[in-house]
Amino acid sequence: MLENQDLKKGLKIATIGGGSSYTPEFVEGIIKRYKELPVRELWLVDVEAGKEKLEIVGNLAKRMVEKAGVPIDIHLTLNRREALRNADFVTTQLRVGLLAARAKDERIPLSHGFMGQETNGAGGLFKGLRTIPVILDIANEMQELCPNAWLINFTNPAGMVTEALARYSKHRKFLGLCNVPIGMENGVASILSIDKSRVRIDFAGLNHMVYGFNIWIDGENKTQEVMNKYIENSQSINMKNITAMEWDAEFIKSFKLMPCPYHKYYYKTKDMLKDELEKFAKGKTRAEEVIETEKELFELYKDTNLKEKPKQLEKRGGAYYSDAACNLISSIYNDKGDLQVVNTFNNGTVKDFPDEYIIEVTAKITKDGPIPYKFINEFPIQIKGLISQIKQFEILGAEAAVEGSYEKALLAMVTNPLIANDFEGHRLLDEMLEAHKEYLPNFYK
Repeated sequence: MLENQDLKKGLKIATIGGGSSYTPEFVEGIIKRYKELPVRELWLVDVEAGKEKLEIVGNLAKRMVEKAGVPIDIHLTLNRREALRNADFVTTQLRVGLLAARAKDERIPLSHGFMGQETNGAGGLFKGLRTIPVILDIANEMQELCPNAWLINFTNPAGMVTEALARYSKHRKFLGLCNVPIGMENGVASILSIDKSRVRIDFAGLNHMVYGFNIWIDGENKTQEVMNKYIENSQSINMKNITAMEWDAEFIKSFKLMPCPYHKYYYKTKDMLKDELEKFAKGKTRAEEVIETEKELFELYKDTNLKEKPKQLEKRGGAYYSDAACNLISSIYNDKGDLQVVNTFNNGTVKDFPDEYIIEVTAKITKDGPIPYKFINEFPIQIKGLISQIKQFEILGAEAAVEGSYEKALLAMVTNPLIANDFEGHRLLDEMLEAHKEYLPNFYK
């Protein structure tokens, strides 16, 4: 916790990508935790292209704070360095190239007959290639302007981005965060018709490739009992951005772990690709759906009578990200020692990976950072190979992004199990490099 004099001053939080539609949820999270998390300044930062959205969201944030009666100053700026100076926490929720880039990430792979998804496969690779240099610039500025601040990243692909921070950033206080584990715990609570506070799952794996191992209800291990109910209701645990599909009961019984919704891309590839191609043929991808949802949300945000987070925000696939970020910040600040799921260094947690590799795992959250909760020694045989392959993809993607390496980008593309085709992967890489040329300066020096 901060010293008394800093406590009186209050905390400064800088949110990069402050014009995001998720920001009202983040503001709500800060407001409801104000007694334990005394934020004095919230700086919302964006780029020139996001200026209009920043002003709309920022004005809503000011109305929310005023209604709550808490002394939080909301600052809106395009000057990132000003926002970072002396910050205590920095959150990143940016989208390089905005939603137009996401649409390309989905449409171009689908035009080649491959999965079009913003964080998996070719789309995930290119979101990483665009995002990693920007995140590393932010981390470098933090080392100069707020060296003691924690960077909480929930920009996707969070696993690849956090891996890049681990390999290339001098700023060492960073964590990756995802809303998938929270969504899975909420889903279990819904299946059991109980309050979500009674559910906790031990998670381990990688971002968007995390598995549920032990399921605790009121502190008791109820894994088998819950898994039996899950088999009957597997379609109900899902994300807004993923088509709901039922898992094969015999597969789940044999698997003995709870897969996350994103695993459908790997264990139900044929069905998921068929679904995406059918939507693509009708001229609709998830990106277009999100663009429509965002238009609706920002029309709501403009209403000067709106002084709270609208319910419609939950239509977004990333709902609960921001609340998870507030929870994580509070636990670090207050040295709570509670268990949360983060992307952090392996540090001997599983012997499959070196200490310096990033994994997504349940961890004890302290003022000095996370301590992974060691409930397994190694990944079980049924998931070991796939996890290793995706880690290889993340590392190659991170190296390609920093070095501007065509060769490593090609290796990342072709070794991803959702591509796994050298000739077509090569052509797909070339087309996507050209389509995103504006946001890939390391490849076009």
